[in-house]
Amino acid sequence: MNSESLQHKLKLLNWPIVIFTMLVFSLLIKLGFWQIDRAFEKEQRQQRISELSQQQALSLAQVLALSDLQDGINDLPIQLDGEFDGDKVFLLDNQPDKGRFGYRVYQIIESYGNAILVNLGWVQGAIDRNVLPEITAITGQHIITGHVREIEIGIQLQAQNFVNPLWPLRVQQIELDKFSPLIGKKLLPFVVYLDKKESIGYKKNWQPIVMPPEKHRAYAFQWFSLALAWISLMAWAAIKMSKNNQDSN
Repeated sequence: MNSESLQHKLKLLNWPIVIFTMLVFSLLIKLGFWQIDRAFEKEQRQQRISELSQQQALSLAQVLALSDLQDGINDLPIQLDGEFDGDKVFLLDNQPDKGRFGYRVYQIIESYGNAILVNLGWVQGAIDRNVLPEITAITGQHIITGHVREIEIGIQLQAQNFVNPLWPLRVQQIELDKFSPLIGKKLLPFVVYLDKKESIGYKKNWQPIVMPPEKHRAYAFQWFSLALAWISLMAWAAIKMSKNNQDSN
């Protein structure tokens, strides 16, 4: 094929369609590699959780001293000795369990002058959204064990407004900076999830890793398959269009 013939073919290309095709293809490939990266991150966290589960629970002071760890303090085992505030109960909304609607229950424990939010477990909600579950708040001094979990703020459709709160307080997300003024004390920047062996609290059904690495790889395969299907479809359409143009000429 000489240069003139190549230039002629290039001129015949519909460049907006070509650019659009490559942009979509690149996006699908990028999503596939993103899922692979997520799978790798989940595997690393699974290994870290497994290693930490063999360690003895740390005191609050030890956890705070490790706050500058490269891997952070997420998933560290912790033992707290403190007193629960029975007046302030938070109910995290929209927490399903095996198809049932419910809430996660949170309370404040004060330990050596520090206020920590504790996840006490899951309770089932009523069909009527205006009816909150009846919660018997935990009170008094307790020694509890659990795991540290740093909170990731997700997408919010509407900012939470806590003017004149009624207790127990239904919330859409855990926002420690907004909860602190409600209790009159600054909360530490993490939540403690009770161990499943703890007798206090409610149903402890939380999972540190919601989506396993295998599922991320399955999604990656889907994105790569879509990319291949897309580029194949557009190539077929381009060939067919080129033949139709030749026949018309």
